[in-house]
Amino acid sequence: MTPIRHQIFRRKPAATLLAEARPNDEGLKRALRAFDLTLLGIGAIVGAGIFVLTGVAAARYAGPAIMMSFVVAGIACAMAALCYAEFAAMIPIAGSAYSYSYATMGELVGWIIGWDLVLEYAVGAAAVAVGWSGYLNVILSGLGIHLPDVITHAPAAGGVIDLPALLVVLFISGVLYVGISESARLNSIIVVIKLFAIAIVIIGGLFFVRPANWLPFAPFGWSGVMKGAAVIFFAYIGFDAVSTAAEEVIDPNRDLPIGILASLFICTLLYILVAAVLTGMVPAARIDLKAPLASAFVIRGLNFVAWVVSVGAVAGLSSVLLVLLLGQSRIFYAISRDGLLPAAFSRVHPRFRTPYIPTVLTGIGVGLTAALLPIQEIAELTNIGTLFAFVLVCLGVWILRAVEPEINRPFRTPWVPLVPILGVIFCGYLMASLPRLTWIRFFVWMAAGLAIYFSYGRFHSHLTLETSSEGTNLLDAEKTASQR
Repeated sequence: MTPIRHQIFRRKPAATLLAEARPNDEGLKRALRAFDLTLLGIGAIVGAGIFVLTGVAAARYAGPAIMMSFVVAGIACAMAALCYAEFAAMIPIAGSAYSYSYATMGELVGWIIGWDLVLEYAVGAAAVAVGWSGYLNVILSGLGIHLPDVITHAPAAGGVIDLPALLVVLFISGVLYVGISESARLNSIIVVIKLFAIAIVIIGGLFFVRPANWLPFAPFGWSGVMKGAAVIFFAYIGFDAVSTAAEEVIDPNRDLPIGILASLFICTLLYILVAAVLTGMVPAARIDLKAPLASAFVIRGLNFVAWVVSVGAVAGLSSVLLVLLLGQSRIFYAISRDGLLPAAFSRVHPRFRTPYIPTVLTGIGVGLTAALLPIQEIAELTNIGTLFAFVLVCLGVWILRAVEPEINRPFRTPWVPLVPILGVIFCGYLMASLPRLTWIRFFVWMAAGLAIYFSYGRFHSHLTLETSSEGTNLLDAEKTASQR
């Protein structure tokens, strides 16, 4: 058996990762192009952040300077996005930051970031599902339909089950089970709806902007701007999920960087415009924290516009949920293919060519979590998990430039190591601003992940089996099982 200190720091060469990606007739179906990826990115990014957290950050922290907060958070994401784009074009496989870390910093770090991504996507998807249920109730109430609390609230909130949250997770999981083309098509429809709603906010709101509401511009100073950036960072989560679909892209070397960077740029521009309109329509201190955009139009007597915005919010949360569930199942798929999780997680459906087992298990787990548990308190775990992934990806680009400079890089991150260093600094600063309880919960989750790795993963790792004389036959058996 390989000494543990050698095993946990052993890197998986990028060439090996690429070689393990299955041919088109055996692996995942390649059906996505740059436009589809851009819409997937927008679908993942534009959601709860713009429809909810904009108001929270403006009212409590930044005031009208929330526009600057979006710029700061956007810069932090841009540094990480450039690094993601290099990795995604160079290693276009399903594992995203997990695979990149495995290739640059070794098996243990790869497992840690993979386990971290499981937390990010699962918790994020459950939180989004609960938010979706809440907005749906608002829309139905506006139509005179009132669902009983017993089926619309979790037990801790006075009900028995949040049935709408459970049903929307199961429905979207069903779409993901059937195929990536159908998932991308549904996402495109949803994105058009919510972009229409955002356009109404921006264009319609311009007629009600009062420049006096922008003064004072930064009532809480620069510290308020930075705190606001940490809060609204959740609004940017999602572009990294684009890279999890790498093995389903027709031309990943070209299309992945376009999808990642284009979606981030478009969403940053939309966020700044929405923040400007919101703080111009309503004084920061009077912004509603639960539904800031819809409430801004209610104040002006435009109830129909507020209803349209709520419909856009439901659409926005639907597409975020779709991409998060997509990313979750692909992370399981990639980790299992390396042997760190059971082979069942990397089986591909013979007809639909999707990782159907992790798709089903993820749908059930996230659905029950959203339906039964008060997950709002742990939603901040999504932020810390994402930021941690960004830090490792930025470091990974810098490291791989040094250890494997000969690899073909269809897209190259500019100004290395400056861009990766800035990405680490920005993301590290935002992590430090998160509450202590979030860090405690994060470490508990990581401890559970380490227990799984040292009790199962390291003994079944394909790298370990390949280098141990007694593991050759076992490796062949596991690879055969994973392809059934």
